[in-house]
Amino acid sequence: MPELPEVETVRRGLEPILVGNRFARVEQRRPDLRFPLPAHFGERLPGRTVEALDRRAKYLLARLDGGEVLVMHLGMTGRFSINGSTAAPPPKHEHIVFHLQDGTRVRYADARRFGYMELIPTGGLEQHVLFKGLGVEPLSAAFTADWLAARLKGKKTSIKAALVDQRLIAGLGNIYACEALFRARISPLKLAGALAAKSGKPVQKTEDLVAAVKAVLEGAVRAGGSSLRDYRRADGRLGRFQHRFKVYGREGKPCPRKGCGGTVRRIVQGGRSTFYCPTCQR
Repeated sequence: MPELPEVETVRRGLEPILVGNRFARVEQRRPDLRFPLPAHFGERLPGRTVEALDRRAKYLLARLDGGEVLVMHLGMTGRFSINGSTAAPPPKHEHIVFHLQDGTRVRYADARRFGYMELIPTGGLEQHVLFKGLGVEPLSAAFTADWLAARLKGKKTSIKAALVDQRLIAGLGNIYACEALFRARISPLKLAGALAAKSGKPVQKTEDLVAAVKAVLEGAVRAGGSSLRDYRRADGRLGRFQHRFKVYGREGKPCPRKGCGGTVRRIVQGGRSTFYCPTCQR
């Protein structure tokens, strides 16, 4: 599933196309994606202007004039593309086409249909079921070592499980949690509570972890995200960060940290693969 860097990359690709533009027509080729599309979806968007395109966690938020937000989630295989094929019949997995006033077409394809779209009143967005339980944005100024240390107090889960808990940190997923833990030299098996504040101050490992999370996410955004299976940028190009993975997907390979001499191991935590070096991650 696309994580924060992939969604942010898509947002940046769509922003100059959508913001300030108006929906002229919507082709809705099926009534649902993962969930039913909003009632009269294809009739409610024409004539509406996109005033801003934001991101919250793994959601794209197109803020419309008239006081609504078009919320879009890519699921596992969702992809946006700009213009593209005009072939008839349309591509098999292309379910929605947004025709914009300037003639641009923004296409949404989703082979597995795990993505979804919703229209939510702007004033009720933060209290909507999709958003009210989301945690801090890891690239925001609010995500600090003090903040994290305070919230890890008493937690008996592993630090890896804590990092991918969307109620704690919004948008951080499996790939980048593995990479951040490697960068911070922290074992994914370490109890989250061990990184809580001591004597009112965060421990050094917590400082290192927050810095690592931010650095890994920022690097991934600059690289356009990671393309492992279906993910593509809005312009069709692949992300490049998968070529910079230190541990993710590298089971059995030598640890890339100079002088370590360890071997990358794969374990399963919470039904997800975790990759780490047991020699240098403690």
